[in-house]
Amino acid sequence: MTRHAKLNKWVKEMAALCRPDKIVWIDGSEDEKKRLEKEALYTGELIELNQEKLPGCFYHRTAANDVARTEHLTYICTKKRADAGPTNNWMSPAKAYKKASEIFKGSMIGRTMYVIPFSMGPVGSEFSKIGVELTDSIYVVLNMRIMTRIGRSVLEKLGTDKDFTKCLHSKADLNVDRRLILHFPEDNAIWSVGSGYGGNVLLGKKCLSLRLGSWIAKKEGWLAEHMLIMGVEDPSGHITYIAAAFPSACGKTNLAMLIPPEGLKSKGYRIWTVGDDIAWMRIDTDGSLWAINPEAGFFGVAPGTNSRTNPNAMATIKKNTIFTNVLLKPDGTVWWEDGDGPVPSEGINWEGKPWKPGMTDEKGNKIHGAHPNSRFTAPLSQCPSVSNRLEQHHGVPISAIVFGGRRAKLAPLVYESFYWQHGVFMGATMASERTAAQFGKQGEVRRDPMAMLPFCGYNMGKYFSHWIKMGKNMANPPKIFHVNWFKQDENGKFLWPGFGENLRVLEWIIDRCRQKVKAVESPIGYVPDPADIDLTGLDTSKETMAKLLEVDKNEWKKEIEDQKDFFKTFGKDLPKEITIEHELLKKRIERY
Repeated sequence: MTRHAKLNKWVKEMAALCRPDKIVWIDGSEDEKKRLEKEALYTGELIELNQEKLPGCFYHRTAANDVARTEHLTYICTKKRADAGPTNNWMSPAKAYKKASEIFKGSMIGRTMYVIPFSMGPVGSEFSKIGVELTDSIYVVLNMRIMTRIGRSVLEKLGTDKDFTKCLHSKADLNVDRRLILHFPEDNAIWSVGSGYGGNVLLGKKCLSLRLGSWIAKKEGWLAEHMLIMGVEDPSGHITYIAAAFPSACGKTNLAMLIPPEGLKSKGYRIWTVGDDIAWMRIDTDGSLWAINPEAGFFGVAPGTNSRTNPNAMATIKKNTIFTNVLLKPDGTVWWEDGDGPVPSEGINWEGKPWKPGMTDEKGNKIHGAHPNSRFTAPLSQCPSVSNRLEQHHGVPISAIVFGGRRAKLAPLVYESFYWQHGVFMGATMASERTAAQFGKQGEVRRDPMAMLPFCGYNMGKYFSHWIKMGKNMANPPKIFHVNWFKQDENGKFLWPGFGENLRVLEWIIDRCRQKVKAVESPIGYVPDPADIDLTGLDTSKETMAKLLEVDKNEWKKEIEDQKDFFKTFGKDLPKEITIEHELLKKRIERY
């Protein structure tokens, strides 16, 4: 299949360890896809859905103990513990290889080892990185086919001697006590064993694109970020591209596929989706930051996705989609909580058991039809708002970077950093408060710098330093903003309507990037003049806007102390620039 000597040698070594019955090299053809689907249907790995209503769609069910990323079993394996930093689990490479090898040994007996050459990013782009994943799961092969570029073209680009990321995966026995997700940045390798869940086994996604990607990006002088990329086109045809990072439950995918609200439709805006999850960003010769989405598909959370929250997502998943751990309806279609259509009267739930509405377990807890983390995997090319620059090797120019969080009282609807270093500080202090639906104390602040806490593959103190250095190397750095769609009044009611209305905030951000509007200086950054946010068609009073844009001195005093405690995590690795910005914020608040 290839004349790449190192690749052939590695495949043989891993086959000797895992002992598959046969080895199949994936070429990415349509015939191959049909053959694999047929085989997966025969083994029960996939269930064919109603092909009239959901053409090209299939259903997959994972083991009940294997339904989400397992962060506590995810390790960064570097020679020096300090290189992994205080926010990552660490294991020495020698120990990790030994421990995992014992589980991989003979794990593919009776199975096929599939060799998947894949490219994160357009094949041949200077942004892109090539990996090869070995797996015993057809589900993984078919998902990687959607999420990445795979097959012959990737092998041809790899040539006979180019470097690649070595990705080894086996379901093994799906025993949670024998499950590991290991990253070896110094070896450019990823080993995942004992899981069949997408986030743990689609090794091009979080593992390569973020954990290894961030390590490589620091070394090579670029950024690998947990960010959506979207373009906002105005009536003149000018498109402003925005990259944005949000913790979970903050509407990231919905924003990436935004549909303009009724009140702004007369302005003729169009939204273009470049990506909903990951951005690789480099400084170009013009001194600006350019970005690509290294992925080719969506691996989205199903519950809560519906025609009101995200009509473009619903249109995307009508065909050629793999649904995981949702409810299977009697007519061969699927459903999930807070989705479209009436609640079905019956079905087979994500555990493969008969289900009816209102069912509870022996403790009285509600039994869900779909798992809360159930997923859909769909080609990005099927999204109605997909950008025509998705396969553009050069990427798109980023004018604004947006950070966000879920804060009931603290953060204004939107504010802008004073300068790049201050913006990095804003990202480093990003946080969300737990909701009633999340485990832990309601209202508790969870820090998630740049939404990268689970995904930064090296010492996060050094990561902050890298961000600061990147700003110094740019002649035209993007402006940095913070948004908060979740501010509440004294009765706990959301002040901002959210969803499509968020374009009104993006409009102000774009106007700031293009120097079309002024702003009001506050202790935390530049906030809008309320008159500069277009509220056409909204029943939002001046009083409400004042609350949305308020900077509460007492709330920020508490925030500053909480930030101080968080920064202790990084010890001497916290860059002095972050400490300086923290002190400056404290002084500005005291004077306010």
